[in-house]
Formats: sequence, structure tokens, C-alpha cells
Amino acid sequence: MRLLHARTKIRFRFDDPNLIGYAGLVPIMALAARCGLDRLTCRLLTVPGSARANAWLKVPAIVAGMAAGADSIDDLDRLRHGAMGRVFGGIRTPSTLGTFLRAFTWGHVRQLEQVARTVTAALPGHAPVLSGAATYTLVDADSTIRQVFGYAKQGASYGYTKVKGPHPLLAVASTPTPTPTPAPLVVACRPREGRAGAARGAASFVAEALGTARAAGATGLVPFRADSAFYSATVVAACRRAGARFSITVRIDAAVRRAIATIPDTTWTAIRYPRAVWDDDEQRFISDARIAEVHYTAFTSHREAEQVTGRLLVRRVRRLNPASVPHGQGELFTVYRYHAAFTDSDLEPVQADATQRAHAIVEQVIAGLKASALAHLPSGRFAANAAWLVLACLAFNLTRAAGVLASRIHAKATTATIRDELIHIAEWAHYRYQVREYLHRRR
Repeated sequence: MRLLHARTKIRFRFDDPNLIGYAGLVPIMALAARCGLDRLTCRLLTVPGSARANAWLKVPAIVAGMAAGADSIDDLDRLRHGAMGRVFGGIRTPSTLGTFLRAFTWGHVRQLEQVARTVTAALPGHAPVLSGAATYTLVDADSTIRQVFGYAKQGASYGYTKVKGPHPLLAVASTPTPTPTPAPLVVACRPREGRAGAARGAASFVAEALGTARAAGATGLVPFRADSAFYSATVVAACRRAGARFSITVRIDAAVRRAIATIPDTTWTAIRYPRAVWDDDEQRFISDARIAEVHYTAFTSHREAEQVTGRLLVRRVRRLNPASVPHGQGELFTVYRYHAAFTDSDLEPVQADATQRAHAIVEQVIAGLKASALAHLPSGRFAANAAWLVLACLAFNLTRAAGVLASRIHAKATTATIRDELIHIAEWAHYRYQVREYLHRRR
């Protein structure tokens, strides 16, 4: 395909007062209203000053702009074109919405988190998301870095990743059935500054995520999966208090090495991956490994009441990269690299290993957020960016629910695809209004 008359200047202007550029927002915002977004905002959010006025209109306006593709405050102006004012009431200017976000404090962010969790918990009652939650629901948690630049961002600092930006926590819930499997929902988020350790606030965060999953209908078995940053006695205790199983990656320390050394060579089971798995340490794809398990008591440095006995699942991969094998020992004996996970699951070792590796589903959600409203952090104030993160997760969930309601194909589509195919739909509002009036008169 080529552009004819490439030297001709072409100018576009959106000047039809009856045209809607984002007609797909109508069912999404109707779904948000059914889940009580405006009502909960009015009841729970207490932002002080003049910004508090009409908060029940401003929060849905920001969510609608994010669902339409806005990733900055100025982008929220896309809601004010054409006939959007005839379809949606209470649309505010981007400057007004920016002032509203900058009025937030950390306490107001926590109130907004409660609003988002309650709306998310109500979604399964209006859309077939987490439809298999009554039997089996997986909850995954991870942290991420939203890179920023410059010196005007509060809370942005360098952490262990050596990348400057805030370091939020995210938790998602998903169900492996039915087919096609709906995409996960964000059940909790926790804004944090960049230098915050991955385990900071993890226990209370996990408790909130599991509580939201339970409120969303996860009455069956709920395994919690996470990487080694969440390996702590407080996180495991939070899982047990919530009645959830746990499967958490373990750092290979001296105690874990001693436990691995007790595994007999005859108990290792060979496993082969249908799809090769990329190994960062070896810098290659691996297609086979061996797995075994051993009983293990974790957190022995804590008091006896906090120690937990479970299963230590160990996967070993043969080292083939010469750079990773000690010099002079490559030909003497086989060298293995070990991965371990601590769990109370009752699955067979091979199934338990496959379940733990599927924890990477949370990375897909993080990528979807960064490809939409979380592409930027629009304010220099930490609380405003924290509120933006919470609303971005809520907009993500509503978009996912709209995709599940639309078709089997959109149930697993990315949020970018849903925006392009379901939200960015032009429609002539005046024509539809005339048709409705004509049919009403004919009755």
C-alpha cells in the first residue's frame, strides 16, 4: 500500500457535533455504574477542599479516559469531542481532573484502593470473569518498576534494579477454566517508592489481594504464587489466615543447599517442556530438566510458632554454558543449577512445577498496563501518581470484562486490541437519537 499524492497537505478536523469517537465506552461505563463506582466513590472518598466536589463524576471520567487510551492528564481531553457530552454527563476538563488528582494524600489513595477493590469484587456478578472461581482460583503477585526521567517525580528513586522510578506491587487473579480462559483481573495494587524493598508491605498486600479474590467469588481452592521476593514468614502466615495455599520461589541459601543435598539421586524425575524455556543464567533455551521434592522446615530463625513445614520442590538443570562452569571442572563431573519453590500444594511434583512456572502470567498483566494508562506517570506528586495507578488497574479490569462480554476471541485479547476493536468505534449519536424518537412516536 502506498500513499497517493504524498506531497499534498492533508488536514483532519473532528468537527461533527453528532459524532462519537469512542462509542465502546457506553457499555464499559454502564458496567462500572452497575458495579457501584460512582456510589462507592461518593461514600468512601473524602478528598478535602474544592476538589472534593463531584468526585463521583471525576473518578469515572478518569477511568473512561484511560479505557479510551489516555496515558496522561492532557489525553483525558478526548472525552470532550463531538457528541460525547450528549452521551455522558459531568465530563470535566483535563485541568480540573489534574487538580483533583493533585489534591490526593496517601490516606485518600487508600480510600480509592478500597473503591477499586469493591468494584472489582462486584465485576463477576455482571460479567463472566473468574467464572471458575468457585472451584479453583490462582492469585499471583509481583512487583514492577515504572521508569521515569527527570527530578520532578516524588517517590522515584533507584532500587535494586538500578532503574529510576516507583516500585509498586500488583496482584492478579485468574482461573484455568473454562475455555477460552478469561484474562486475569487485578485484585490489588500497592504504590510504593522506588527504593522500597520487594518485601516491604508484602504481607498486608497479600492479605488484601486474597480478600478481594474471595469477595469476587473465589470460594474454592486458592493457591497463591509469587517469586522469592515474597518468601517470608509473614506472607506465608497471611496466606494461611486467608485459607489459601502457597507456592513461593525460594532463594538458594545454605539451608536450602543442605536440604537439596539430602535428595537421593534415584528420586529425580525427568521432565521435558513441550515449549523450550529461556534460561537467563545460562543464556539459552532449555527443554528438559529433573525435579524432586523434600520435606523442609522454613524460617527456622524465627520462633517456633512462625516456622512452617512444607514441601521443597527442586528443579535442576544441567549447566552447558562453558562460561557458567568452573574452570577445569567441565569434563570431570556434571554440574547442575537448582531452582527451588516452597509450597504446601498436594499436586505431584511435575504438576506443581508447571503450576509454579505459570506464575509468569502476572507479567502479561503488567505489560498490558504499561501499554495503556500506565505508560506514563503524569504528575510530579507521588499521591497523584498513586491514584493514577489505582484507576489504571480499575480501567484495565473494566476493559477486560468488556472483552469477555463481547466474544470468545476478545476474552483473551490484549487491552490494546479491545480498545481498537470495541472502544474506538465511531457512531452518529444524532441519527440514533432520531431513530429512537421515531420508534417511540410509532408506538
